[in-house]
Amino acid sequence: MFGMMCLLAGLLSSCLKNHDNQYIEPQPAALLSVINASPGSQSVDFQLDKNLVNNAPIRYGHDLDYIRAKPGKRNAVFSVSGSPQIIKSDTINLEVKKFYSIYLSNIPSKPDIVLLTDSITRPDAGKATIRFVNLSPDVAPVDLGIKDGAVIASNKAYKGYTVFAPISANTTYTLEIRKAGTTTVLVSLANVSLREGSVYTVWLHGLAAATDQTKLAADIQTNAFYY
Repeated sequence: MFGMMCLLAGLLSSCLKNHDNQYIEPQPAALLSVINASPGSQSVDFQLDKNLVNNAPIRYGHDLDYIRAKPGKRNAVFSVSGSPQIIKSDTINLEVKKFYSIYLSNIPSKPDIVLLTDSITRPDAGKATIRFVNLSPDVAPVDLGIKDGAVIASNKAYKGYTVFAPISANTTYTLEIRKAGTTTVLVSLANVSLREGSVYTVWLHGLAAATDQTKLAADIQTNAFYY
């Protein structure tokens, strides 16, 4: 997921042209990214107040980059792609000029919606920022750490998450998700290169009890980068 801050700033505050080639001020908006983290789910569609948001089905483990969204209370709906079958819906509240990530999580028979506010601020010089989200419904609490290095997140159960924290940038890491308080590695992300000025989310998904395509996995999302 790439949320280039120059483009996002434009989406939030720049002017647009009308049919007479005159500049008009766009309506205030929030920005929302959409992620399918439901293991075993079919590809999904996402709607806000019955308005289809995605142009292509959102497969498990995939996402829709930030979109403009009208602020206020909105009805957020995940459905089976191309079908009226609703998987999960909920009312969410979006604020002007704020960034959000909305996840469909848990197994299809017990779906959850998780909405997080993305506090996207420019990292300090020489730094990136990183957050961790645990979206595995059956895993015991976990830590996120750097191989042979510091712990980034501690003891996060299902739906647990951290704030965006600074980390040295322009460096390649192996990130490990471990059983909380132990050195037992459940999932690792090797050769992760974190760029200066970038904002990232590491998210754990899948099932601890599975050995098929729904087994535990982790991905890293680029929420934004400044340059």
